[in-house]
Amino acid sequence: MGGCFSKPKPVEVKVEVVLPEKEREKEEMSPNGKASPLAYKANGTTRLYHHEERPIVLNPYTNPKDVVEASVCHVKDLENGQMREVDLGCGKALLVKQNGEYYAMGHKCPHYGAPLVKGVLSKGRVRCPWHGACFNIATGDIEDFPGLDALPKFQVKIEKERVYIRASKQALQSQRRTKVMAKCIALSNYSAAITNILIIGAGPAGLVCAETLRQEGFSDRIVMCTSEKNLPYDRSKLSKSMDSQAEQIFLRSKEFFHTYDIEVLTESQVVGVDTKNKMVLFKDGFRMEYNKLLIATGNTPKTLKCKGKELDNVFTIRTPEDANKVVRLASSKNAVIVGASFLGMEVAAYLCEKAHSVSVVELENIPFKKFLGEKVGLAIMKMFENNRVKFYMQTEVSELREQEGKLKEVVLKSGKVLRADVCVIGIGASPTTGFLKQSGVALDSRGYILVNKMMQTNIPGVFAAGDVVTFPLAFRNNKKVNVPHWQMAHMQGRIAALNMLAQGTEINTVPYLWTAMFGKSIRYAGHGDGFDDVIIQGDIDELKFVAFYTRKPKRRFLSYSRMTPCVEHWRNDEVIAVASMNYDPIVSKVAEIMSSGKTIRKRDVETGDISWLTGKGS
Repeated sequence: MGGCFSKPKPVEVKVEVVLPEKEREKEEMSPNGKASPLAYKANGTTRLYHHEERPIVLNPYTNPKDVVEASVCHVKDLENGQMREVDLGCGKALLVKQNGEYYAMGHKCPHYGAPLVKGVLSKGRVRCPWHGACFNIATGDIEDFPGLDALPKFQVKIEKERVYIRASKQALQSQRRTKVMAKCIALSNYSAAITNILIIGAGPAGLVCAETLRQEGFSDRIVMCTSEKNLPYDRSKLSKSMDSQAEQIFLRSKEFFHTYDIEVLTESQVVGVDTKNKMVLFKDGFRMEYNKLLIATGNTPKTLKCKGKELDNVFTIRTPEDANKVVRLASSKNAVIVGASFLGMEVAAYLCEKAHSVSVVELENIPFKKFLGEKVGLAIMKMFENNRVKFYMQTEVSELREQEGKLKEVVLKSGKVLRADVCVIGIGASPTTGFLKQSGVALDSRGYILVNKMMQTNIPGVFAAGDVVTFPLAFRNNKKVNVPHWQMAHMQGRIAALNMLAQGTEINTVPYLWTAMFGKSIRYAGHGDGFDDVIIQGDIDELKFVAFYTRKPKRRFLSYSRMTPCVEHWRNDEVIAVASMNYDPIVSKVAEIMSSGKTIRKRDVETGDISWLTGKGS
């Protein structure tokens, strides 16, 4: 069995809490200023540590040379519900005023560095304008994803009607903070074949689950296993930044996993799960017992079924190595993309400047028609055509022809023959759940794992998260859906971890996704499955627009008497999703409204006046 780390030997238990340097004071303080306890578990024994008795507590400002204090504005310069980016001389901070109180924190989203001042402030948190991550303004903690780190939190004081911020220079420069985590140096009475928590899959769901457990004080053994050879990495970049080496897109460094005792077994494929005996079987015959299990194996790309599908120059983009090979083979050559999916279109956009020609083959007549609607799909298609991408729509591949063992041509059912030196398949994916057939874990008709709002399967102690699950989506009246989004996998991993610790937390997040093509980003929030109308505001031809996806609620039939039946029609369609280009932060604003439980009606967005949605504060 492959592995990043050596297997631990049975030794005495030692529990330590690791505190990231420079950012400790008030780390576990609740918004009301009182210390909140953390539960640290050692071999199943729970103890509550209060702030005063933490094993290690460091003041973030013990080194005067690392501290800066500056007057940033007058108290009347900021109204309630407003945010301002302020300069402290050696770095910037985000200053927020809400309900008469001032808060200061990092000004950039730790995910991709978006300016949070352009985001959405609502009910004690700020939402990133680019990708929807949310941060608590009182603590800096991340409350919705994507991203792994919190914001650094700075001290605010009022003196003579001036607002002062006191901050660590290092925190101002880093603009991110890793939360306090427990760790376990060694575990008593454990062999290499026994673990408390076993996580199958090393994507965002698995990683966030492991980190959340440590953040919540869990100090027993955690093992993650993956069939890949790499540590967890940002898979969303495989089609957007195809030249990136694996190490450049790692979500965490090898040192991080060592520091917090999160074991990662690479090249370790699970082939079976025995839920009765709480044991998993690996491909090489190794068996491992667990106490609680998270299944986060994601999806497996679908492949073509035609002749030539096994040729060397035919790829599904699954790993950094796949992406790197495609770029090398496509350089000044002919590339054919099969499938106008998000992955397929992102690959096509990336290869445009590198390949001699880029062709896209798609069964539908318009890209993204089912997801974004006909008008948005046509606008995106035109953008691609303006960048030399050739589309072959409403057809399929019938054969991949070779010459001297290498792909030479792609033959379409329409009869068209395309020159091809490399071919990328982007026709969707199916859940990686084949190894669960004899496990008793319930699957739906498509093979996805069925979970409840706490990410629990039908088997006690077995949880699932990420692209591999079907779950009840709260804002769509608990409709059971599969949402294969990067952001959603993060949140599901966190919810699974909290419920492994019996915290009874339900998932209540709004799906949020984005894509980038030719330097332009499309942002999307909600779940538009089954939309029956699209309301577009802005200029779609100029690619500066917002699209609202609406759905007619079901009719109710009321009978007041036998003689006078009455049909009550729902008058207002509901907005169930939104997409935009060059219209920030409207998608984040809509996501925040949906998250609060409020409903946006079709009549609210079809008048042409959506200024109430484009404001940054509430």
